[in-house]
This record gives sequence, C-alpha cells and structure tokens, in this order.
Amino acid sequence: MTESTAPLTPLPIAAPRRDHLLRRLLRHRSSRIGLIMLSGFFAVIVFGPLLVAGSPTSDPHYQNLGESLQPPSASHWLGTDLLGRDELVRLVIGARYTILIGIGAVVVGILIGVPLGALSGFYRGWVDLLVQRLIDIVLAFPHFLLALALVAVLGPGLRNLIIAVALASFPRFVRLVRASVLSVREQPFTEAARALGVSERRVLWRHVLPNSLTPVIVQAPLELGSAILTASGLGFLGLGVRQPTPEWGTMLGESRDLIFSNPRMLTYPGLCILAAILAFNLLGDGMRDVLDPRLRSRKRLPRRLRRRLPRKAGR
Repeated sequence: MTESTAPLTPLPIAAPRRDHLLRRLLRHRSSRIGLIMLSGFFAVIVFGPLLVAGSPTSDPHYQNLGESLQPPSASHWLGTDLLGRDELVRLVIGARYTILIGIGAVVVGILIGVPLGALSGFYRGWVDLLVQRLIDIVLAFPHFLLALALVAVLGPGLRNLIIAVALASFPRFVRLVRASVLSVREQPFTEAARALGVSERRVLWRHVLPNSLTPVIVQAPLELGSAILTASGLGFLGLGVRQPTPEWGTMLGESRDLIFSNPRMLTYPGLCILAAILAFNLLGDGMRDVLDPRLRSRKRLPRRLRRRLPRKAGR
C-alpha cells in the first residue's frame, strides 16, 4: 500500500518587523524629551552665532565697562556681565565649547576603554590581570579629584580639559566592555568561528567586539552628562578653558562673587548646564529601556501580569 507523496505546502512566515532605533526612541517618553532638548542645543550651536551676529555686541569678547551689570533690556536680552559683555551672546557661543568638551571627553574615553576592555575580557590571564589592576588604581581616586589633579599637571586649556575628563572616565567603559566580552566570547557563533579556523584576533574584532558594544551605546549619553558636569566644575574652580573663552563653567566661576548682589549671573549658565545634563540623562535612560530586550518584553505584557513580576534592581 503506497502513501500519498503530494508536496507539502510551506506555512507562511511573517516578515520580520523592522522597528528602527530612532522610531523606538521617539516613542519612549524620556528619550523623546531628551532628543527634543538636544535638538534645541545643537540648533543653538549651529545657528546661534548667525542669530546674534550683526552688531559689536555679537562678539563674546566685546567689553563695554560703561554697561557693566546692566539688567535685561531690548539691546541685551539677558543683560551684561561684570565687564559689560552681552550675556546671551556668551551663553550661545559657550554652548559650543561645553558640548564639545563633553563629546570630546566621551569619545576619547571610548577609544581608550573599549580596546582595553575587549583585550582584558577576551584573552584573560595576565592581560586581564594587568588591565584590571590598572583600572583599580584609577578607580581608587574620586572621579572629580582625579580630573582636578590631571588638569593641575597638564595645565588649563580646552585640549587638556578634554584629556583630563576622559582619563578620569574611561575605566567605566573598560569594565562594561570586559563584562560584555566575557559573555559573548562563550556564545556558539564564536565557537563556530574558531572551529572554522578563524584566528583569535579576527574572532575578537569581527565577531565578539561588535556584539559587545550595546552597553557602551547606552552608557555614552550618561557619560556625556557626567563629563559636562566635571568640566563645568573644573571651569568654576578656574582650571577649565582659558579666559575669556565663554564656557559655561568658566562663566559660573567668573560670577561667583556676585552670587548675592547679582544672582542672575550664575543662574543663566547654571540652568544651561542643568538642561544639558538632564537632556543627556533622559536620552541615556530611554536608550537603556529601548535596547534592553528584557524591558521591552516586560512592557508588552498586560499590566496585571507586569505587577507580579519582580522589578529590575535599580528601577
């Protein structure tokens, strides 16, 4: 008795849904607010100098001692500082320096921390021991005090400030990448690459490291806020960029003697620093929620089931 050998009809397979990262970030409340705020900051950086151009006061270094500490008016929307310089112009130009310091410090920290963390987690042994003891020594110093000591050794200036803040923050990236690499290096696809005869170096840089960068992407916006705060603190102490560069932390330091007589001189740059740090922190929080598959799967559950699940530590 023969059985029917009619060909089987394949079941339809749903096409994978392509949900882009930017679309998910815009749907998330925290990251949406952070992106809107950052868009405003970058618009000020790009177009702000064009809006304040056209008059002598558009130069952030232009001084007019006869108009010292003028209140807000039609000619000076936010008033003037102790040397008669337009406060709005200095805030607009200062955004470029402050954001540049934060981005530069984080980029340098990533360029140092990611390779060290990858080598430490992949090769282990004496390489891991050496790198981790170096990181332990760096982490033994408080973050701000280490940056302060480095600036004191290197001297004030924009480049030295970026280097000092980066050297104080790169250990976080080393630890993050190392933990991620330790997990990824044991995955089946890395074992398959080794079985095919791929060299260890190629396995690290082509297979392990690209799949270990998600924590770095999440941590980078948070580190941007921390770098801006550290750089502003150093500028407040007079160890930031050289005067008369209108950096927000330096503007705070120049106005600290006016905290009681003219508090608006500290209020404006302080609010700008607060808004920039808040924007980066909101973006980082949203990216963590969007890129963590456990949080995404949790949010797809009904509310009554979500309440029964244990919450993630720190949330």
